[in-house]
Amino acid sequence: MDGRVDEPAGRRSRFLDSVERLGNALPDPIFIFVAIILVLVGVSVIGASAGWSAVNPVTGETLVVSSLLSEANVEKLFVEMPRTYTGFAPLGFALTIMLGASVAEKSGLLTALMRASLGGAPKNILVPMVFVLGMLATHANDAAYMVYVPLAGIVFAAAGRHPVLGLIAGWSGAAVGLSGNLFPGQYDVLLLGITETGARLLDPAWTMNPLGNWYFSIGIAVVFTAVGWWVLERVIAPRLGEWKGEGAEAELAGMKLTSVEKTGLIWAGVAALGVAGLATALVMWPGFTPLMDEAASGSQQMTPFFRSIAALLFLLFISTGWAYGAATGSIKSHREVVTMMVEGLGVILPYLVLIFFAAHFVAMFGWSNLGPITAIAGADQLRAMQAPPAVLLPLLATMSAWLDFLIASGSAKWAAMAPVATPMMMLLGISPEMTTAAYRVGDTVTNLISPLNPYVILTMVFAQRYMPGFRLGTMIAMALPLAAAFYVAGMLLTAVWVGLGIPVGPAAPVEYHVPGL
Repeated sequence: MDGRVDEPAGRRSRFLDSVERLGNALPDPIFIFVAIILVLVGVSVIGASAGWSAVNPVTGETLVVSSLLSEANVEKLFVEMPRTYTGFAPLGFALTIMLGASVAEKSGLLTALMRASLGGAPKNILVPMVFVLGMLATHANDAAYMVYVPLAGIVFAAAGRHPVLGLIAGWSGAAVGLSGNLFPGQYDVLLLGITETGARLLDPAWTMNPLGNWYFSIGIAVVFTAVGWWVLERVIAPRLGEWKGEGAEAELAGMKLTSVEKTGLIWAGVAALGVAGLATALVMWPGFTPLMDEAASGSQQMTPFFRSIAALLFLLFISTGWAYGAATGSIKSHREVVTMMVEGLGVILPYLVLIFFAAHFVAMFGWSNLGPITAIAGADQLRAMQAPPAVLLPLLATMSAWLDFLIASGSAKWAAMAPVATPMMMLLGISPEMTTAAYRVGDTVTNLISPLNPYVILTMVFAQRYMPGFRLGTMIAMALPLAAAFYVAGMLLTAVWVGLGIPVGPAAPVEYHVPGL
């Protein structure tokens, strides 16, 4: 690339610098939640004094705002604090899956899968292939950005293409993987678990379907791959120019799997087939179907299976990781498996701290009744506007996108939004699954350009290896066309999806009918 990376970008650069300074000036997300909780307490006191109320259309009960400084609520805060924390639905799902995923990662299985997938990628479809594999790599958590993205740069260099284009393709694919993916994963379970806490403010009987966004996620994956391929080839590649550096054959050779690693992958594949067989047997074995509710009708029969996804992912990760490690020698005893599980939980320690405050925010929102009252009042206002769901959901996605500049964590942001957005949309006839899907579209778009996203900075550092003058402004300039294209495509797909009433996932329709209405 020419000297453009070292030249000031005028107003655009000053704007991006201002965004960066603003983002750095914000407090840690934990203290953002603390501030929101303090505001919530104040609003609850005002609402209780003013007699704010609403009628729950499900139960017919008149809901009145309860002050969080009342004797009963203060007692509940202190007495129920451990239960409020450990009872937060997403916490159990995240811990369960991470126990298995840590074995798969630390045994070397996930890294080997990434290397195997990129080793012989054809040059003419390198961009979409790296993009799609980036989506799938999202299931490997941090490894997607720390391992897969730099490998994508090496592959592009070895193929004679600009390695920074490979970095951007792999990184944007991994970012998109949070909303669009070919397979469900732990992030689906995490977000839909948060959705459940919001939905139950209106309908206590509503239960989370871990596959509730699967069909929509596949749709996003297909559309964003096509759009991303076009933008990467037509907009970003010309900006980078031709790659004139030396090839990366030596590094690429280091990516090739050894015979031992190939054997490990075979053993891991056998273990994966075993888990798949177990899951099938638990659903279909004659006279013994613990993962199928034979008393239910239609797709509801599969509810136990859907809710067991976290347990099945745990079994899949730990069995395949252990099998791979045993074959390659990275795991020599069961004690090493336990050590990997312990060390793996260290990765999500910041999440465990954050979720303590998020859990209390959600719980206190429920105690105050402000959540359902706000949702009922907001639904009445939106219903008066007579705006169709095809308009409401893109608006929700846009709000999600803008909030990404304030709260980088997608789960933390949804924990703040779900108690209001989910029941509000339910009252307007939109299912919690569809609401969650729309939220995820908006969250993904600005993840590409938010200075609060640590992987934006990490990818920028990777790019500086090939282009020393590559700075944050350059990184944002590369990502902005992708973010804009994904935003437009995501909003259109959301509107069309809702308009056609296509199911969001198995047993997850777009519409929601309030019980009793």
